[in-house]
Amino acid sequence: MPQSQYRARQVAAKTHEVVEYDHDDSKPGKPLHILVPGGLIALAALGVIILVIYQTWFENQLEQSTGVVLLAILAPFYIGGVFLFSYGYELYNIPRAIRLTVIIVFVTLAAVVIIAVLFLVLGAGGKGLSGGSSKKKSSGGGGSKPQAKSIPASTSSSGSRFPGVGDVVVLGGGRTRTREVTREVVKEVEVPVAPRSIDCPYCKRSYVPVENEYACPACGAATPKELIEESQEPKSRE
Repeated sequence: MPQSQYRARQVAAKTHEVVEYDHDDSKPGKPLHILVPGGLIALAALGVIILVIYQTWFENQLEQSTGVVLLAILAPFYIGGVFLFSYGYELYNIPRAIRLTVIIVFVTLAAVVIIAVLFLVLGAGGKGLSGGSSKKKSSGGGGSKPQAKSIPASTSSSGSRFPGVGDVVVLGGGRTRTREVTREVVKEVEVPVAPRSIDCPYCKRSYVPVENEYACPACGAATPKELIEESQEPKSRE
């Protein structure tokens, strides 16, 4: 089995060497047939691992025990995919493939741990900052005494103001005290007086002038003016 002439960190030259090896029919094996599926399996497993970590320790949508079990199931798939990728990348050299697998897994694990810690620290720091600012706002005049605020009562259309009506006093600490004053309003209403009946000066017939068009219903004589005024006066004036 031929040995690779380049180290793993020489990515461009190493990749070109692997492609040429795969296209050379005189050499045994097809490394791309192992490298590509292994890389896809490793990437898919790593994506699911990151998703499980996020759903378990950040969103709290999965229980920690369930998350740990899923990570234990996904870890062999990820390590196996990385090994297949390394085996094809190192042209079937098992010791070098194992060493590259350990390096990739270790670097990936370290990166995931660092990112997770940063997210947790930044999230806790943001909550701490928001909590501190809310405490400062709530305690902002800590040594000052609560002051009472008065809301003026509504005024009438003429600009006059009823003293004490609708005054609301707001005390410190969220307590309110409302003082209401009820005033009685007396309005005089003029009640119409029913017309009185009069006696006709000619035939002595009794009738109400307004109901008979100011004429006697018996003799037809017109009602005198003074009798019309007398019929419209209230009885108390008699």
